[in-house]
Amino acid sequence: MTYCIGMRLDKGLVFMSDTRTSAGVDNFAVSRKMFTWNVPGERAITIMTAGNLATTQSLVSLLEERSRSPEDRDPSILHKETMFQVARLVGQTLKEVITNSSPSGQTSDDQFGASLIVGGQIRGGKPTVFMIYPEGNFIEVTDDTPFFQIGETKYGKPILVRAYDPSMSFEEALKLLLISFDSTIKSNLSVGLPFDLQIYENDTFDSSRKKRIENDDPVYQAISSGWGDALRDAFQLLPSYSV
Repeated sequence: MTYCIGMRLDKGLVFMSDTRTSAGVDNFAVSRKMFTWNVPGERAITIMTAGNLATTQSLVSLLEERSRSPEDRDPSILHKETMFQVARLVGQTLKEVITNSSPSGQTSDDQFGASLIVGGQIRGGKPTVFMIYPEGNFIEVTDDTPFFQIGETKYGKPILVRAYDPSMSFEEALKLLLISFDSTIKSNLSVGLPFDLQIYENDTFDSSRKKRIENDDPVYQAISSGWGDALRDAFQLLPSYSV
């Protein structure tokens, strides 16, 4: 399992993913789930993956291969004219990988299944984020749905729904995402540190603003312990219900 969030703000986009992979309760490893493609001044694209590791690695390898040899292989993620076309290409590639991996054909609950978040900006278009399903279809963020989650989503969603504001700064958004991830890893062993973070500012076409947040990161530790203390304090301030 995994946990990834792609969020749209007025200032740009924020992406965060965990890095834990598991094959049983006692076999954990670290594997990158966030991948970027960048043409300076022209496009910045980020993909985050959740699901069967072999499927997602095959998908990324296939996209990389096609991107690196555009004269020989078409279509290419680096030559699509819009983010919608990029999302369509990635969805088709995901469906292709799953179909080829499964002897019985592709289904959403297949052991080879995977889901993706694709976001970024191409010159001439707006920054945006898509969520792509195993069948290859996808949806785009809107004002009513300004962020997407994939993987183990339920534990980290309440704080996002309550505290998200499109006008918040990148620093505030990062704090919100860290609380969401902290709530998730405290509830599910299949999600874990380190976290990969990427911030994309509108119209920069630069995906280099990124960081890996390790377990001993002092800001993360302060947010984790502070959030726990704040919840306990808030609980004590609530009225008791007598029957």
